[in-house]
Amino acid sequence: MNWEELYDMQAQLDNYIEKNHGLLGADLFQEKILALLVELGELANETRCFKFWSKKPRSERAVILEEYVDGIHFILSLGLEKGYRYTYSELERTRMSETEQFNAVFTACIAFQMQATEDNYIRLFKEYLQLGQLLDFQESDIQRAYDKKNEINYNRQNKGY
Repeated sequence: MNWEELYDMQAQLDNYIEKNHGLLGADLFQEKILALLVELGELANETRCFKFWSKKPRSERAVILEEYVDGIHFILSLGLEKGYRYTYSELERTRMSETEQFNAVFTACIAFQMQATEDNYIRLFKEYLQLGQLLDFQESDIQRAYDKKNEINYNRQNKGY
């Protein structure tokens, strides 16, 4: 995955949004953390992995992928906010269940909120990528979905979203 390309695309989108909303130079860290937590909850809801009381099946793969990529947008944006960038490293395959991995991502997100260090950022990113592995997303899936969602986000901004 060419993460530098995604960071560049995210930086352009963030700048476009901040400019259009009069937020250039604003500290949006807390808002982006909350947005990531909300997106993570939406993703968990689509997988239904924690809904032991329900027999309803998970959402279609495309819906889950779109929600997953929403999280990628905010993780990239958080890195840009703090001046951190994830570079590719081989990930170990997690042995956790989906529910456990979601909890690990939530925990990593809160740890990053409490101490916005580069180590905590990299941990958050890796936990999220391991979740993507569990969801059986390939890098090519993520790249295509990111590109598509990035275009949607620009269109939304142009329509006063």
